[in-house]
Amino acid sequence: MSILNPYDSFLDGRPVQTILAATPDAIAKALGAIGQEKRSTPPASGKWSPAQIVSHLADCEIAFGFRLRQTLAEDEPIMQPFDQDKWAATYGGISASQALAAFTAMRAWNLRLIEGALPAAAGRKTTHPERGTMTFETIVETMAGHDLNHLGQLHRLA
Repeated sequence: MSILNPYDSFLDGRPVQTILAATPDAIAKALGAIGQEKRSTPPASGKWSPAQIVSHLADCEIAFGFRLRQTLAEDEPIMQPFDQDKWAATYGGISASQALAAFTAMRAWNLRLIEGALPAAAGRKTTHPERGTMTFETIVETMAGHDLNHLGQLHRLA
């Protein structure tokens, strides 16, 4: 596992942009397999429900999008980490469908940015306070690995 991309062990050899583009449909298929009645039910105490997982993905898409834009717009910016569990405290009442719609829209917006920026911006540097110096490309790779990690969770719940 890379300290720069803690999710690189989830990458499966496909181009990361292919993974990123496929994720919204993969989430929708997993939610279909899970079924409407189980989407809001955590699988165990202290675990996130499918709806909360998708809400987390939508929140992360906001954070990743900001980090990507900041890395393009500033010289070697410092990222702001966030506490995912504190963010998750706001997910009450958000349906999996609502979260997926938000994620899908933001992912399309971020993919447009990524496709326009790569490969020229791949080496632009940023610093994560907990992981150190990373690049625009590492952020994109982290997004893909993060997607696959949470898709794995959704598939196990299905």
